[in-house]
Amino acid sequence: MLHLRPMLPRGRQYALTWSVDDTWGGMTSAMLHRSRAFVRLADRPVTVLTFDPDPDYPAREERLRREGMIVDGMTLLNLWDWLRENPLPGGSLRPDRHPFTPLATLPPRDGERLSERRRGDIVLSRVRASEGGEILQTDHFRADGSLLLSERRDVAERGTPGGKSVVLCDGDGRPVRSWGRIARLYRAWLDALTEDEPSYLVVDSKTVARWAMDYRRPHAVTMHVVHASHLVGRRRPMGRLRESRRPVFENLDAFDAVVLLTQRQRDDVVALLGEHACLDVVPNGRDLPEAPPLEGRPPGAGIMLASLTRRKRIAHAMAAVRAARSAGLDVELDVWGEGEDRASLAPLADDGIRLRGYAPDAAAHLERSSFLLSTSTSEGFPLVLIEALAAGCVPIAYDVPYGAADIIRDGENGFLVPAGDEEALAAAVARFVGASEEERMRMRRAAVESAQRFSDEDVTRAWGQAMRRAHRRKHRLLRR
Repeated sequence: MLHLRPMLPRGRQYALTWSVDDTWGGMTSAMLHRSRAFVRLADRPVTVLTFDPDPDYPAREERLRREGMIVDGMTLLNLWDWLRENPLPGGSLRPDRHPFTPLATLPPRDGERLSERRRGDIVLSRVRASEGGEILQTDHFRADGSLLLSERRDVAERGTPGGKSVVLCDGDGRPVRSWGRIARLYRAWLDALTEDEPSYLVVDSKTVARWAMDYRRPHAVTMHVVHASHLVGRRRPMGRLRESRRPVFENLDAFDAVVLLTQRQRDDVVALLGEHACLDVVPNGRDLPEAPPLEGRPPGAGIMLASLTRRKRIAHAMAAVRAARSAGLDVELDVWGEGEDRASLAPLADDGIRLRGYAPDAAAHLERSSFLLSTSTSEGFPLVLIEALAAGCVPIAYDVPYGAADIIRDGENGFLVPAGDEEALAAAVARFVGASEEERMRMRRAAVESAQRFSDEDVTRAWGQAMRRAHRRKHRLLRR
């Protein structure tokens, strides 16, 4: 009898991110999609862990389930909601090092401001901030109004060593456990959740990665996914590390695996920082349609799926479409997404260049579009390019680090354009729209075929292999 090896190794599966909010972008989309694939293809439940104090999680989870972003077998678990319902065992209380001074005991100070986070009529936290907006203290509460936890970030001003104080309270609001850093509470929560059982913790957020790299337990394999470029600017491979990435990239071996989305980025990390056994490569995957319709699409029907932010350079795409129009081509562009740049982009829109806003099903429009534009300053592995290929929508993308050059074969299944070159972008649009229908159909078929290497099945198997390699590395080191 043939026994097939399970896609994923035995053990609990966790995905760690700082937050899942209503403006979730590429990283969150990729994390949720990977988790759904683990449930669907590997029959592994996945718990998504979040650490931010936003009070909206119950309603948010309901919306995400309604939209199909979270499915049965996935759990969205927020630290603060869990603490409100569960005791955190173990630890010690050190009032000599971690003073317990809840807001109710502190007199008001000039220039400071108080605010509240509510869930309906229930106050879940109160925040004390400086006049400039710096958070000095947060007190968290249970639904019944009892004090859950008091975190101060300014106790150093009173001569207390360490400068921070985190005190956890029991159901009666009495202090029972304390720490000098909030990250120690986070790690204590992971201990309580994993219960010494074999566990795989996939850290998607760079914010979480900065403290998760210190979570070293024999039963837990920690893996950090790098969703964006680690470099400042476009100079590669010997560029300058982003400050937000530096703590992790200067301590890569603190994780059992650091997963890059492309081989090119792995090569650049090695060139800059040397070879590390923990480095692995697993691309993002997609659930691919079997046979998207390729015929009958208007040649000039363009689309963008991107947040309206400075990094996405939406104005470049709009300018390229206008330039193609001025050359006599019938070209339109629908931009799906929201963001802080909407107000500045709105004057650039017209009847043929439309800002459509956010829609959970925006990707469905790819099968009705002829080409997709991607004009970011940097990427990690743009899922939208895979979605476009799979839908037969030919991508035209700036060649930025990383992803586009690993996905697009220039002139075959799409076009690569020098980063930031608006004239070259417009020329690529004109070349595609002005080509014969036979040539466009050839590129659409090549696009669909090339997307197959990013299928969820292949990517989930790759994750299983990466997890097993990380497990073996971890336990080789433990035996030393």
